[in-house]
Amino acid sequence: MGQQVEGSSLGLDFGTTNTVVALPTASNEGSGGASPLVFEHNNQSLSAFRSVLCFWHDESIPKSPVESDAGPWAIDHFIENPGDCRFLQSLKSFAASPLFAETRIYGQRYSFEDLLAAFLNLVRERAGTQMARLPRRLIVGRPVEFTGSKPDAALALSRYRAALAKFGAEDVRFVYEPVAAAFFFAQRLTADATVLVADFGGGTSDFSIMRFEVDGKNLRTHALASSGVGVAGDTFDFHIIDKLISPEIGKGSTYKSMSAELTLPNRFFTAFARWSELSILKTSRDFRELKKLLRSSNEPERLQTFIDLVEDDLGYALYKAVSDAKARLSDSEQTAFEFATESVDLRFIIERKDFETWIAGDLQKMSKAVDIAMQRAGLQTNEIDKVFLTGGSSFVPAVRRMFEERFGAGKIETGDELVSIAHGLALIGESDDIDRWCAPEGE
Repeated sequence: MGQQVEGSSLGLDFGTTNTVVALPTASNEGSGGASPLVFEHNNQSLSAFRSVLCFWHDESIPKSPVESDAGPWAIDHFIENPGDCRFLQSLKSFAASPLFAETRIYGQRYSFEDLLAAFLNLVRERAGTQMARLPRRLIVGRPVEFTGSKPDAALALSRYRAALAKFGAEDVRFVYEPVAAAFFFAQRLTADATVLVADFGGGTSDFSIMRFEVDGKNLRTHALASSGVGVAGDTFDFHIIDKLISPEIGKGSTYKSMSAELTLPNRFFTAFARWSELSILKTSRDFRELKKLLRSSNEPERLQTFIDLVEDDLGYALYKAVSDAKARLSDSEQTAFEFATESVDLRFIIERKDFETWIAGDLQKMSKAVDIAMQRAGLQTNEIDKVFLTGGSSFVPAVRRMFEERFGAGKIETGDELVSIAHGLALIGESDDIDRWCAPEGE
């Protein structure tokens, strides 16, 4: 069992859904490894810290300070006080967006940098003595392609740097997330291998091809190519909401406008179906407009369900139910979806074959991204020795099948889906040639 090495580097995998932090370890023999920080919550030990923030203040006290928490503690506060707090999720989805400048929380302005710095400081606070002293060097994971509309990678990385400076980081290096996962996977190799790593996050799917040469206890590595696409687990969830839930809350319904009947704009339901947009929907102009349309709706009961879901802050619970149903489809051909409260009652049977039809276009985009990585590396399919699948969507049968059909089932490996990137980042931080693993910051 290794011991954490105080004062060395730290691997930070800030994800759309979860964040994992890892520190290097040293065994009695001196060989290095890494281990994730562990957070104790409700008698559970967690290494994956949910990437959410919750803000609140006591309105009964004049000028009371705004308080905040993160991770599972933020979720606890939100569930217990749904109408009396501001809950933010999928922060990473805003990182590269030029359209997102700031949000207001109880009259205070928060830029993306402010939100990320607040989140990281709360992670450190909840980590206790494990992060009592921040290592000088931070190795931070980044997607190959950021998500969002016309994402600006240079903007995202400048925002990361500003937030990490507020966090107290001195030396920050960025590494492509699949490269970090590959570095982690390589520790189990016993022979030379060319490895394709597929990292499926909440917002992006990233692919990296690396060549590893094993010489005794030494491991020589060569990064050959990378690619990515803004399609991942959250997109899969979107399809379930869009196909089954949105029609029950007004999608496709009409309203009266003068002497005409018009269809409710899809933008309301697109915003509702995306995790990253729901956190700002409640205070948006679109939501105010939607509530006005209730009076002229031809199906007001459905639209009222939409409004109740948002105003009663049921979005998080609904999304969790959707994500849980998606996970059950990995083991079953169908699953029952039930979501019932005092104001909402949604019940469906979800068939895996239907789900796979809905995500077929997303799988094609992923496959094209793999094509790009292969072309950049100048390799044919038979020249890939191992395929390492990591991240939550690696459990989706259609995703795994896509790689098995292309590369062969015998080449597919998985494991440590939630911690592999942070683990690899920490290991890179201890290597003698860190710079060769760092990603370009303007791409």
